Amino acid sequence: MRKYLLPILLLTLFEIIAVTLWLTLDNLFYLINFSYIGFAISLGTVLYLKKYRHARRFVQLFVGLYMLIYLGLICRENMQIEGFWYYLLLGVFDAAVIHYAVAKIFGPLVFGRGWCGYACWTAMVLDFLPYKVAQSPRRNIGWMRYCTFAASLVFVAGLFISGTGHLEEVMFWAFIAGNVLYYAAGIVLAFAFRDNRAFCKYLCPVTVFLKPMSRFALLRIKCDTTKCIACGKCEKVCPMDVDMRDNSRKRKNGTECILCMECVKACPKKAL
Repeated sequence: MRKYLLPILLLTLFEIIAVTLWLTLDNLFYLINFSYIGFAISLGTVLYLKKYRHARRFVQLFVGLYMLIYLGLICRENMQIEGFWYYLLLGVFDAAVIHYAVAKIFGPLVFGRGWCGYACWTAMVLDFLPYKVAQSPRRNIGWMRYCTFAASLVFVAGLFISGTGHLEEVMFWAFIAGNVLYYAAGIVLAFAFRDNRAFCKYLCPVTVFLKPMSRFALLRIKCDTTKCIACGKCEKVCPMDVDMRDNSRKRKNGTECILCMECVKACPKKAL
């Protein structure tokens, strides 16, 4: 039973969030929404513990497709960062604002960049590309994420300032266009840099929220230095170039870890 303590704790945490939001906002949707996501993550964790090879991809598709197709296309909610700015400027604590608060602003204090590894619908597609581990050195162009972050805010603020009508409709089509642009940019960067996660490293605006908060994450991979033989296998398989042998909060690319567990599976001494 102790083996399954983590998935039980994860499910419990999501149920607490689900019930709290349901009762606070008097909206059954939040009970169903967070229960669904919590169940998917917990089940994926169980599958990982049972050594199912595609456990992470199962969660990624289970949650990512739900966010993209059901919430985005069917419910017509803009779940991109533009949707967050939109509802925030409306003064409505709903939809994308709650999603960002739970998953991308405060959630990383517990899960780190787990969102990027298990729920992001952009990375869900990019992870199918051929360069699962970067085939070229990391570029010093992370400043581009701040440009897309600022551009998203300017875009939404411009809609309000200009008095654009039918904003709900505009935001829905912005969600469609935004996803097309993100996928296109992600695929181009992946092949240009031979790195599936190039978009995550250089261009994704959401990382502006995720990176600083994940520095203090409770869930993180640690190295038992008494077992480590410095073989370097963990670094070779890491899609985000994290130095897993350093346990400090300042380790190289430490805020980039997406908890994909590839390093844990690759370690021959079970030091991670």
